[in-house]
Amino acid sequence: MTDRQIVYTHGYQEPVLRSHRSRTAADSAAYLLPELRPGQRLLDIGCGPGTITADLAELVGPTGRVVAVDTSAEVLEQAAGYAAGRGLSNVLFEVADVHRLPYRDGEFDVVHAHQVLQHVADPVAALREMRRVTASGGVVAARDCDYAAMTWYPRLPEPAEWLALYRRIARANGGEPDAGRRLLSWAHAAGLERVRATSSTWTYATPEERAFWGGMWADRTLRSAFAESAVARGYADAAGLERIAEGWRSWAASPDGWFAVLHGEVLARV
Repeated sequence: MTDRQIVYTHGYQEPVLRSHRSRTAADSAAYLLPELRPGQRLLDIGCGPGTITADLAELVGPTGRVVAVDTSAEVLEQAAGYAAGRGLSNVLFEVADVHRLPYRDGEFDVVHAHQVLQHVADPVAALREMRRVTASGGVVAARDCDYAAMTWYPRLPEPAEWLALYRRIARANGGEPDAGRRLLSWAHAAGLERVRATSSTWTYATPEERAFWGGMWADRTLRSAFAESAVARGYADAAGLERIAEGWRSWAASPDGWFAVLHGEVLARV
């Protein structure tokens, strides 16, 4: 327990982890990959089910080591099983809070966080802590989406309702859903000086991509911590969530359907 609580707005239900398990280092950490080499010590914060972690472990292996942390012991167990299934023996999975990492100053060459800072109560303090455990000459890397910058076609009303509802709940939980555009300012506020800011996108436009993205968000609208919070806080009722979910299904079924998720990225050399 710390004085800065992390409320994970999405939760760890199956539709959420379905999305997380689809992520790879190539589609979610491409800005970081040129910095990686065998033998490095890497800390992966907010590793979730471990698909990105496993890719990173392969890139710094076989002599490098990875410590992967999350706040959920249950999801870490899944991540450990996934890494073992890929034959990786250079990854250690531990419960930890980014605001108070249980590691020595300068213990890692690379400290990475994907879709984490948008959820924490104090992202500047989190970045300071990430910097603390990074060795001189190492890098701090963070990537977060920017909900307000998400865009799609056809402009059905239900995804817009979902977006407004999600941003309201995320902020009520103490997070910042439009984190992508703020990463550079947070890095500067944390005292990081040599910072390179970039951006990249996920795009869903093929029938298969639309079925995945639209179907996943339809399910998350009904069965996730986000859905539970929406009802508990009185922001939506079950009928309203079902209507939004059906809107996601309608978008996914459109042959013209297109959805883009903008991400901000920062790579800071310590």
